[in-house]
Order: sequence, then C-alpha cells, then structure tokens
Amino acid sequence: MRRLILALCLALAAGPLAAQTGAPEDAPKDGGDLREGADLLEEGARRLLRGLLSEMEPALDEMGRAFTEMRPVLEDLAEMIGDIRNYHAPEKLPNGDIILRRKMPEPALPDLPEGEEIEI
Repeated sequence: MRRLILALCLALAAGPLAAQTGAPEDAPKDGGDLREGADLLEEGARRLLRGLLSEMEPALDEMGRAFTEMRPVLEDLAEMIGDIRNYHAPEKLPNGDIILRRKMPEPALPDLPEGEEIEI
C-alpha cells in the first residue's frame, strides 16, 4: 500500500514539474536540466507502477478465475432474485444471519363497473 501511495505521489508531482512555464535564473536557457529531471521522475513513476502491477498480476488472475467459476452460480442467483427493487435492504440478525425481505406487492385496485366514478 505504501508503494501505491508513493507511486501516486510521484505521478502527481511529475505533472506540475512538466507544466512549469518559467525557468529559474540559474537554469540553462533551453531548460534541458529541468526537462531531463522531469523525464527521470516520470520514468521512475512509470517503473514503480509497472512493478506494482506485476506484483498484483497473479492475484488479479486468480480473482478472474474465481469469478469465472462463480459465474453460473451468480447467474442462477440473479434469476431467482429477479428485480432487486422487489426487496428491502438487507438486515443482519443478532445471530449473524443476513436476510433479504421481499416487499409485499400493493393490493390491486378493484375494477369499477363502467360508468361508475370514485368521489374524491
């Protein structure tokens, strides 16, 4: 996690360095040293992010395989549940069980014979 935060800080710091418009008085007129420093910082951030990605790649591959294996079960569950709007928010019971209560459908209005109106 520290590496990720460091990489983000370096990447964010590289942007303003490259965006500076004025050159300091002791810098060469062509800005070569500043540009070279910004390029080195950018390259360092790139390498750090690549290293983090290569470390995370096995875990991401394993997660992808797990989701692939779970897909049929999740599709069956989604088919059983139907529209999630038919349920109240999940509740956690004191024993640790989690329940999803189905909303009760509202009673249908009675059909009125033709010609009758409801007084309001």
